[in-house]
Amino acid sequence: MIVVTLLAGCAGLTARETVRFANITPGAPFTIEATLVRPRGTGPFPAVVQLHGCGGIEAQSFRWARWLADHGYVALVVDSFGPRKVKSDCRSGPDEPPITTRFDDAFGALRYLQSRPDVRGDRVAVIGWSQGGVYAMAVINGPSLERARRRGVALPRVGFAAGVGVYPGGCFSLVGERVVRPLLVLIGEADDWTPAAKCREMVLAMRSRGADASIVTYPGAYHYFDVEGQRHEVLAEVENETRPGGFGATVSYQAAAAKDAQRRLEEFLGRNLK
Repeated sequence: MIVVTLLAGCAGLTARETVRFANITPGAPFTIEATLVRPRGTGPFPAVVQLHGCGGIEAQSFRWARWLADHGYVALVVDSFGPRKVKSDCRSGPDEPPITTRFDDAFGALRYLQSRPDVRGDRVAVIGWSQGGVYAMAVINGPSLERARRRGVALPRVGFAAGVGVYPGGCFSLVGERVVRPLLVLIGEADDWTPAAKCREMVLAMRSRGADASIVTYPGAYHYFDVEGQRHEVLAEVENETRPGGFGATVSYQAAAAKDAQRRLEEFLGRNLK
């Protein structure tokens, strides 16, 4: 494992540093870069791995990291695109192949956190936004874990303790499967990029099979409802199979939904990590 820590400064009660670690792709591990934001003190602390959306790392990623650290969690903001020289993964094409190893990146992040003395290795959750959300669900999904083992992935002995998907993509792909750790989904009812209806169907189906899964939907809220300063607009260039023509998605910040999402996340993490 490669680990390099570079002090990047302090803000309030948090310390921030850059770290690097290997993901767990069998036979071809790739070095991933991430930003670690931790509370002051020696710990050990519970921790949360953050997985960005198809647009890559954004300012909101670090706002959430600071919020997590202020609430007593080590936050690890994983950058799956920067080290691969990828700017965005919001549309596919011959010159824009999709990144398919983010599952392996997430587990590399978990293994890195479990190596740190200031982290409780059995109390690490994962949260993902949009594209990152489907991976946040996959890393606690029983069938996904089995598929990973079959392709030779050496999964950590202790896996993620819980998962959160914020307007996650890929709910349709998991309707017939079941998470094996607690899952929380937060999504806007007006989301026309990752529709709430399919995520609700997934959660209800998983619950019928005994999963600890829950969903909160926000009336009138769109994709990016938690992104401070995001104006109401349509992103015309992003792929979206739910819209005519296959492109375009409505995005907008909604303060009430964002505030409630923080409350729900605080309750969920407190219940499952502390």
